[in-house]
Amino acid sequence: MKDNWKAKMKYWWTVLYCPLYLLCFMLVEKRDVPVTIVSIALDHKIPFLEVFIIPYLFWFPYIAGMFLIFFFKDKEEFLRMIKYLYMGMTLFIIISFLYPNGLDIRPAYFERDNILVRLVQMIYQNDTSTNVVPSIHVYNSIVVMIAALRSEKVLPKKWQKAVCCIISGLIILSTVFTKQHSVLDVFAAIILAWIGYQLYYKKEKAVGTEADTVKA
Repeated sequence: MKDNWKAKMKYWWTVLYCPLYLLCFMLVEKRDVPVTIVSIALDHKIPFLEVFIIPYLFWFPYIAGMFLIFFFKDKEEFLRMIKYLYMGMTLFIIISFLYPNGLDIRPAYFERDNILVRLVQMIYQNDTSTNVVPSIHVYNSIVVMIAALRSEKVLPKKWQKAVCCIISGLIILSTVFTKQHSVLDVFAAIILAWIGYQLYYKKEKAVGTEADTVKA
């Protein structure tokens, strides 16, 4: 019975992190503290394109869907991906707490009035332009893409992997074209994803190669 419980918790602990993360995120968001504006000159030159709200919002079912697909199809890769995801998300909370930051690039007014603009307005109302470094939209999209490219069980066909890369790419672009994130936020997420890759993939590959050498 005890071994069976341990076997289940090996995977189900990953679900417990989500409400804890959301609680920490809400606490950080509700703090009334001065923020450092991190937007740069390039951000003001990038046009606002409301059509990118589609991939921006698609991030939510995309990440949740990949979470479930990995859980049921490739549990080994699932655990690696989750550790990779949670590392970045935890660091994001720590950075937001120690270095309150924000943006000043959202449009003062909208030139058009359509369903996409209204979706953007809805996001603006429910998500402040604070605590943006690094972009979790970007970071999670990169992590899921890397895990999907590695796993032959989750996305076995090349066209499926290509679609995954396209979706992740569009989500990354959406963060700047909807003015939800600065270019700086995007690059910070890329750097963090690179660091995580060294920890969870490069290191494992090196250990595996060393083990094979010893066997030989």
